Amino acid sequence: MLEAGTMLLFCAVLFASVALGWSIIPALFVGVLLFMGYGLVRRCSLRAMASRAAGSVRSAGTVVVAFVLIGVLTSLWRASGTIAFIVAHSTAVIHAATVIPLSFLLCSAMSVLVGSSFASAATMGTICMSLGLSMQANPVMLGGAILAGVYVGDRCSPVSTSALLVKQLTHTNLFNTIARMLSTGAVPFVLSCVVYVAAAVVEWLCASGGSGFGAASAAATAATAGSARAAVSTNASSITDIGGLFSSAFDLHWLTLVPALLVIVLALLRVDVRLLMLASIAASVAVCVGVQHMEWAELLRLLIFGYHAQNPQVAALLDGGGILSMLTVMATVCISSAYAGIFAETRMLARLQQVIEMLGHRIGACGATMITATCAAALACNQTLTIMLTHQLCGGLYGDDESERSAQAIDLEDSAVVIAPLIPWSIAGAVPLATINAPTLSLAAATFLYLLPLSRMLASAVRRRSGFRTRHRSQNQNPGLAIPHRPKPMLHMFAHGFHPKSGD
Repeated sequence: MLEAGTMLLFCAVLFASVALGWSIIPALFVGVLLFMGYGLVRRCSLRAMASRAAGSVRSAGTVVVAFVLIGVLTSLWRASGTIAFIVAHSTAVIHAATVIPLSFLLCSAMSVLVGSSFASAATMGTICMSLGLSMQANPVMLGGAILAGVYVGDRCSPVSTSALLVKQLTHTNLFNTIARMLSTGAVPFVLSCVVYVAAAVVEWLCASGGSGFGAASAAATAATAGSARAAVSTNASSITDIGGLFSSAFDLHWLTLVPALLVIVLALLRVDVRLLMLASIAASVAVCVGVQHMEWAELLRLLIFGYHAQNPQVAALLDGGGILSMLTVMATVCISSAYAGIFAETRMLARLQQVIEMLGHRIGACGATMITATCAAALACNQTLTIMLTHQLCGGLYGDDESERSAQAIDLEDSAVVIAPLIPWSIAGAVPLATINAPTLSLAAATFLYLLPLSRMLASAVRRRSGFRTRHRSQNQNPGLAIPHRPKPMLHMFAHGFHPKSGD
């Protein structure tokens, strides 16, 4: 099939880019050429495909503006000392017996504030990993706790790029979706805390000279632990005094916390996310000038190029942000939006969408979305494209009313957003693990990332089974209410053939 060959070629280009460490942007441009080439072979008009693609890109304009604000905000939070204040005071509570669960909680809190898994891993994650290894913590469990934590906020922060992208794609209210995410994520979050507390207890028993399972576990992870500790031994010793390190670079006045407090308060008041970010940006500028005594010229430069500390140790933890740091994600969103227009015009994904709809008929929209997101994450190698592909492929599983769009939004958040980092070759998980020097095996210990989709699939299956029993009893009691027989979509397709249309 021409559709399968085109998609496999595109996936091969993406895999090659990721394997060679290249930017995926050129690979995405190659995808545009491949998909338009497919359309030309199918006798679709080049002008019509270009027009559809341009319209899809224009529809992504709102979220691109939000990404620019996020780049500016994260840069100013670094320069104003907001992140330094939070990290310096929060890591003071870390102790050897509690380092694994506290790393999960602290990274979760940081990611909720900054809305970025990569930024949270580079700051709080790096410090928790270094401190944990200096306290002889298991690097696999520690890395898993950090990876899971940085994606808690990447999923449900009001300033998260993934949350804003899902909001734009599904045309839903961001704060309503966040409220539902808190509900669906509560049990997996608590269970993850229990797992990490149990891991901390096992670590403590092993350190106390325990035997049996504890000794076997320690022996099984000895090689991995040794290599990981060796990789970060210099960092662990150099950033032990976090408070002193950040105090030498910033004035850690309590006012540096104001930009973060504004985000929390305005989010609780459900202020529009763009106004929320603008308010925090204004407060950050005031702190940079009034507390950190920054020059205006330097302030304008870091808005574009990001924050760069003079102290190398501080730079390793805090450098980043700025509008330029968001170019890759903005380009990914724009090009992927163009895909949506091309797919709609050529109906390239129509056959696959039919298969997914039939799967949804059997296991429910939530289960079909989870399976689709897993396959999309394995092929896309990044979170943004995974979200957009899953949304495109699963659109037929949901209606167009508000409740259906809301259901799709929460299903995307609980599948594509958290499954992407579990794929070993995806940059969504590989980059944070590389940033904190954690072993790849830590993916298995990122409990929140797989407990969340599993719990959603289980809940969906229970609801469907309960609903089936209710309908079955109702039909037995009232035979006239029985649902009339409809031919199965797959049989209908084989009987009448598949005839893709040229338009919508």
